Amino acid sequence: MTSFTIIGTGSMGGAIGGVLAAGGNDVTHIAREEIGTAALAGDIVVLAVPYHAVDGIVAAYGDQLRGKTIVDITNPLNFETFDSLVVPVGSSAAAEIQATLPGSSVLKAFNTNFAATLGSKQVGGLPTTVAVAGDDADAKQALISAITAGGVAAIDAGSLARAHELEALGFLQLTLAVGEKIGWTGGFAVAA
Repeated sequence: MTSFTIIGTGSMGGAIGGVLAAGGNDVTHIAREEIGTAALAGDIVVLAVPYHAVDGIVAAYGDQLRGKTIVDITNPLNFETFDSLVVPVGSSAAAEIQATLPGSSVLKAFNTNFAATLGSKQVGGLPTTVAVAGDDADAKQALISAITAGGVAAIDAGSLARAHELEALGFLQLTLAVGEKIGWTGGFAVAA
């Protein structure tokens, strides 16, 4: 069993927590108003918040994040215009977080999934698959094992450099949903 702290209590935080708890893991949540006062009990910390909230979390928890695995689910897009990502060209939110927290292992995951597809464990009749990218093989395997134990498929998407492509895919999926080209119960699936 792995212990998780999910920062964020919205639909994604709840859906991720549901998958992880279904796999027998210990899951605690920290709400927005508890950031900085609630303890980080988990070995793995999931940032289920908008990208613009990450700096505040890092400032609030600083050294408490050292040595932990950090799962970044953010899609760093301009939510006012929905026309661009807000990280440097060629970078990613996950890479920016890793640079800020060099003593932690940052993983990119869940950003190409919608909450409804995590809950139903289906996308268009195919199993929901969580793509996981990161440089720490043990951290990736721990997260993948926790996800699959919860009944959702997971795939190793490569190094943390692949977070760039995952965020571009997440950006596309969000703009399609906002533009009502796909539903919030749809999205991209992985067919093997």
